[in-house]
Amino acid sequence: MYQNRITFGTLALATLGLCTVSACSSVHAAAIYPGRVQAQTYHGRPVTLHQYFADHPKVRAATIGAGVGTAAGAVTGLVTGRGVVRGALVGAGAGAGVGLVRSSHLMHRHPILKDVATGSLVGWGLGYAGGRNHGSAARGTLVGAAAGIATGLFVHGL
Repeated sequence: MYQNRITFGTLALATLGLCTVSACSSVHAAAIYPGRVQAQTYHGRPVTLHQYFADHPKVRAATIGAGVGTAAGAVTGLVTGRGVVRGALVGAGAGAGVGLVRSSHLMHRHPILKDVATGSLVGWGLGYAGGRNHGSAARGTLVGAAAGIATGLFVHGL
C-alpha cells in the first residue's frame, strides 16, 4: 500500500528532473544549431503601476481594500491590546476580501447581497483582530451581516 503512493519527495525529484532536462536541451540545441535558436527578448515598453492597475481592476480593488483594512485592523489591535501587527495582518486579509466583493460583477447585480457580504467580512475582521477567541470573530460576522442586511434594505429598498 505504501508503494502505490506518490510522495512529496517523488514529485519534487520529478519536477527538478524536468527543469534540468529542459534547461539542458536548450543549451545543447544552441550548440548544435547555432543559427536557429534565438534569445527571447521583450521589445515593449515597461509597464507602470498606473497601467497595471488600469489593466487589472481586481488587483487594484484588493490592494486598496487591504490598505484600508490594514489601518483599521492596526487601530483595532491597538485599542483592544491584542497587538498592532496582528490586527494589521487580519485587517489586510479582510480588507482585500471586501475590496474583491465590492468590485465583483456578480455582486453588482445583487446589491443587497453585496452589502451583507461586505458587512460580514468587516465584522469578521474587527472581531478577529480585537477578540480573545474565535467566538468573537463569529459574533462579529453575525453583527456585520445584520448591519449589512439593514444597510442593503435601507439603501436599496425591498
